[in-house]
Amino acid sequence: MANPQNYDNQPLEQLKTSALDRRLSIAKASLNIGRRWATNSAFGLFKSKEEKAIQKQAFMREQAQYLVDELGKLKGSVVKIGQMLALYGEHFLPPEITEALQTLNSQTTAFSWPIIKSALQTELGDTIHEFDIDHTPIGTASLSQVHRAVHKATGEQVVFKVQYPNIADAVDSDLDLFRQLLKVTNVVPQTRQLDDWFEEIRDLLHHEVNYLLEADTTELFFQRFAGDSRYVVPRILKAYSTDRLLCMTYEDGVSILDEQVFALPQERRNAIGQASIEIMLREIFEWGDMQTDPNFGNYLIRLAQKPDTQLDQLVLLDFGAIRQFDDNLLLIARNLLLAGVFHDRSKMRQAIDQAGKHFEFFANLSDSVKNDMVELCLLASEPFSLPSRNPTIPPNVLDVHGNYIWAESDLHNRVIKLASKSATSKSFSVPPKELMFISRKFIGAYTFMTVLDARTKAHDLIAKFTSEDWT
Repeated sequence: MANPQNYDNQPLEQLKTSALDRRLSIAKASLNIGRRWATNSAFGLFKSKEEKAIQKQAFMREQAQYLVDELGKLKGSVVKIGQMLALYGEHFLPPEITEALQTLNSQTTAFSWPIIKSALQTELGDTIHEFDIDHTPIGTASLSQVHRAVHKATGEQVVFKVQYPNIADAVDSDLDLFRQLLKVTNVVPQTRQLDDWFEEIRDLLHHEVNYLLEADTTELFFQRFAGDSRYVVPRILKAYSTDRLLCMTYEDGVSILDEQVFALPQERRNAIGQASIEIMLREIFEWGDMQTDPNFGNYLIRLAQKPDTQLDQLVLLDFGAIRQFDDNLLLIARNLLLAGVFHDRSKMRQAIDQAGKHFEFFANLSDSVKNDMVELCLLASEPFSLPSRNPTIPPNVLDVHGNYIWAESDLHNRVIKLASKSATSKSFSVPPKELMFISRKFIGAYTFMTVLDARTKAHDLIAKFTSEDWT
């Protein structure tokens, strides 16, 4: 969640949550978009092919921004849908659309206290009087905002994650409205992949608006990390939680972008990075469920007050976007990663061929594209590969101790450049959405490590999760 103190927007006094209000807004946007297309087509009648191409690209950007502006006014699940498509839609949406949708993350205008107080009273009833609640939110998002509070009787500091009124009831209609708006923009191909993704988003949203499910997941991760002092997970207060309201302990910390974090000694940043990567590896190798929202706002860092005797801690805040993966997918992910650890081309090809038994996407790839994918997976797994097995690691990416320097790797750009080769192949199609979730998780982890400027050893990252011979 974003901190509203970073924005000058005045609090919103009302929320369009009724189906009629939202349909009227979409209808108005659709009408305006239709007029824009007609006008643009008319002006392009007598232009050259090159001029038309330039005009079309510029117009698509304009249409995409207009689409985002209209979505931002509605807030709620419509915005969440846009944010999800921004994360996972690059394989089937035009770049102008995904670039514009990414700006939805900055539309974090808070709702006024009377709206939030009404929602809290609906969920808490008379128990609302047991708390002193700060009227200014400490975080806002598309579906909810967070308010800090103190329990009067005990003095315990808590936070309320309160869902905006009627948002949960609007999920299905919002999905239909969003698809309608995409259709009239005429810039998004109406494909089976798009249909599949909308059904996936529907399922994710219904889970995300059910806060009792999130409470259960938070408690599960609380137990998983209970014995590891490197992590902090809020404790859920079930007595004050409902399917539309979460009450949990307030956990302090600073953003990964805070200057205090950048000023930490290298060893402390390395330890924080190691802890963050281990979460992802445990999700793949041990638990089978994964937090699929790679958002910096879902983490804080609690700096040790006595670093000689204490550890810096990762505070894990949001468990609403947890996805369970089946054993076949997890086995594929493990095999791909382990082939990368040893930089073994034959094992990587074997893992990709094995994946073809479970996913049509892999089965339909030509030999040449499979070979390209081998190279792509080997490159993407570079931070986990043993330097003794991987002669392709750039010399400047390893320090004198053999640690991988994430901030020097430029790995994201190198992977994108190599991936473009396969993406242009006629036999290439949209990857399975499950693999896209895992891919996004890795990209989020890479970004976290790069921003943190952490250094890690492949052996230390992977050894505890496998019985492979490391000699």
